[in-house]
Amino acid sequence: MTSYGNIPDAQQLHPLQDHPRITFLQNLSLPPNVSVGAYSYYDDEKGAEAFQKNILYHFEFTGDHLKIGKFCALASGTKFMMNGGNHRIDAFSTYPFMIFGGDWANRFPEENDFPSKGDTVIGNDVWMGWNSVMMPGIEIGDGAIIASHAVVTKDVPPYAIVAGNPATIIRLRFSEEIISILLKLKWWNWDVDTITTHLPIISGSDVGALKSLCDNFTV
Repeated sequence: MTSYGNIPDAQQLHPLQDHPRITFLQNLSLPPNVSVGAYSYYDDEKGAEAFQKNILYHFEFTGDHLKIGKFCALASGTKFMMNGGNHRIDAFSTYPFMIFGGDWANRFPEENDFPSKGDTVIGNDVWMGWNSVMMPGIEIGDGAIIASHAVVTKDVPPYAIVAGNPATIIRLRFSEEIISILLKLKWWNWDVDTITTHLPIISGSDVGALKSLCDNFTV
């Protein structure tokens, strides 16, 4: 296997010197309940700090996690609504009286039973468009595309394109056969030299070459 000497450094916060608005997210000082895979980046003219400001209502006591895979591309304004923003809708009032304390707190055992939809999980090689919003507890499959201004309220299958509010599937990017091959290869888990060697196939659209790679590839 060829060893390359000029591969972008996954450990750099700003991998493009002329474009400091682009940030490799894994190098930020992230809280324990947020994890991001290698080479996933966020692009925002407001700088790297804008990313965490767009993770909304993410309180440690809720126990939920935001997990983002490798090689994801997050456009400016990509937002994640977490479970801390949920109010009870089974009660007669949605108002959170107990958070203000005093005589409004500790009135009955179920007052803190706020709904939770669990972790928010973003797969690998996901492109998330400008000002898109992910609601709590959704899972987005590998290779999916989230359109600008989409509001994702339910799980997105691998390699699906979704748009709208609420987001719906526009189409799958590839045939079921090609999707199956891509999910079998899981190229994002290869070492970076192997990825670099096979970039003409990974970044291309030659179906025959992809099938041949799948038939002959060994880790």
